[in-house]
Amino acid sequence: MPYTSFVDVMLLLVRDGHVLLAQRFDTGYADGDWNLPSGKLEQGEDMVAAIIREAREEIDVELDRDDLDMVTTVHYLNPEGHARVGFFFYARQWRGEPRNAEPHKCSQIRWFPLGQLPDNTVPYTHAGVELYRRGESFGLQGWPHPAVPALAGR
Repeated sequence: MPYTSFVDVMLLLVRDGHVLLAQRFDTGYADGDWNLPSGKLEQGEDMVAAIIREAREEIDVELDRDDLDMVTTVHYLNPEGHARVGFFFYARQWRGEPRNAEPHKCSQIRWFPLGQLPDNTVPYTHAGVELYRRGESFGLQGWPHPAVPALAGR
């Protein structure tokens, strides 16, 4: 049986040492928890197009392809046993002031210190933010074995 996994794109907007998080609301998954602006890759869409679309849909900011760096990847196994691969993009700049553009899915957005995320941050998000902070390009979250360290020199 072929392996399948969802591909997610996650946006790291960082300002003055703070990262923007959104509190999930009425989605059926992790409601009340904090998450990065993010979403699933859609059919026929490249990852950069996906993160640009998600930024516009969720927080009403405009991103240019040239201002995005893919900084880390997390292979996540959720508690239900479903695997996901998340690509975390750092935006060097953006246009517009972030606002909650999806109040039917998000109760609020807020800036948090990079090293002090709320206790109720989605583990997938927390793992990606920590990897970004440490400058590590890859990590595992939720798997029964330890994370693979980033490959030196690659």
